Amino acid sequence: MGQIDGFIKVNRELPEIRDPKERIKDYKEFYVPHSEELTKKQASRCMDCGVPFCHKGCPLGNIIPDFNEAVYQDDWDRAVDILMETNNFPEFTGRICPAPCEGACVLGINKPPVAIEHIEKSIIERAFASGKIKPNPPSKRKLTSVAVIGSGPAGLAAADQLNKVGYNVTVFERAEKVGGLLRFGIPDFKLEKWVVERRVVLLAAEGIKFKTNCNVGVDISVKELKNEFNAVLLATGATVPRDLNITGRNLNGIHFAMEFLTQQNKRVSTIPFNEEPLLATGKNVIVLGGGDTGSDCIGTSNRQGAKSVTQFELLDKPLEKRLSNNPWPEWPLVLRTSSSHEEGVQREWSVLTKSFTGDENGNVSGLKTIKVEWTASGFEEIPGSEKVYPCELVLLAVGFVHTEKSALITQLNISLDHRGNVKDQNYKTNIENVFTSGDMRRGQSLVVWAIQEGREAARALDASLSGQSFLPSKARSSYEL
Repeated sequence: MGQIDGFIKVNRELPEIRDPKERIKDYKEFYVPHSEELTKKQASRCMDCGVPFCHKGCPLGNIIPDFNEAVYQDDWDRAVDILMETNNFPEFTGRICPAPCEGACVLGINKPPVAIEHIEKSIIERAFASGKIKPNPPSKRKLTSVAVIGSGPAGLAAADQLNKVGYNVTVFERAEKVGGLLRFGIPDFKLEKWVVERRVVLLAAEGIKFKTNCNVGVDISVKELKNEFNAVLLATGATVPRDLNITGRNLNGIHFAMEFLTQQNKRVSTIPFNEEPLLATGKNVIVLGGGDTGSDCIGTSNRQGAKSVTQFELLDKPLEKRLSNNPWPEWPLVLRTSSSHEEGVQREWSVLTKSFTGDENGNVSGLKTIKVEWTASGFEEIPGSEKVYPCELVLLAVGFVHTEKSALITQLNISLDHRGNVKDQNYKTNIENVFTSGDMRRGQSLVVWAIQEGREAARALDASLSGQSFLPSKARSSYEL
């Protein structure tokens, strides 16, 4: 442990963020460059706790106390070595992960938790800037080849792990660019796309091949794929959005969040698209859904010049602090205000959407709602609380239900579970030498879980083809027995 009383003397502090009125004029990340001294001070807050629950809270098992200690001691090379031992892409998780590790931080019992996400991002960015991160292809190659279908965080993590132990890996992506939702779903103000491209270039330099604009099952048959590769790993995500089957859903101007976000990401990256322009400019925008995707829609709508932005959430408004029935180290169910919320939005809670209304041209013009009261058995509508909100654009950000039943799934004859996701046993599908990982296996989840899924699926594939695998499973820190 570095500074014994650091958690007492040093308060939680994050880098300064750009003024909301200024940052909505562009799509650049909102943090202002900061000094290494700030990061070292934040690392000094990490306590010498007997059981580091942060390590348990992280799906990847990041060895957080160890890299915090290395940062405090100014040993940045050791810090990045520790970090990369468990996390293939800390430059992604350090920007867009909701940080379940911080929710489990022991210091969070009675103080603001250690700024783990910020420290993680600082470690990897310093490593890139210093030249520490450079191509490191395997010294030996196997004769075995693997096709990874899908280039989101799960697919990229699996490809990276398999490449490290010498497999000939080809990643297939049906979109124009590699990255999946990292590329097309996350706005640039949270994750600029040069960050994704930097990692893709590195992976390619290490020997991974990428084939974009290639929809497996359509542009290349499954038969061709199985003839060319010894194994296939599926990582195409849970891309079927949850819909609202209510009156007026067929009106123009009601769109899934990903339609809206993907189009804007292409606009920012100057990638052509054939769809009609989908813009919030000058419109009253309603976002249905209170999660991260809804927040991304708010930030994007404000940057496009929306007349107003309103966000609805069916659940009650969370409190500022934990309740007694939500104790540490459970994930804190408290009110969260994102950078997008700070940029301007009206938030409404305990609201049920009843129907959409439209004009004579078939365009959405309003949203009929009613307030609800939550009870032990669910919610009840409150009589007399009906209200109509004017709107010209509605964005559905209410989650995803399951993986897409694509030609790939059909041609492979992959079994699905009752939820519509791929049915598996230890990442193995019902088809020999076909594996699965990520959201298409476990359902919609976090980027940190996707990376962990890719790592574990790679290990399962390696063990199946080679008889054993030396790829690491979830890390065990020096604090665990």
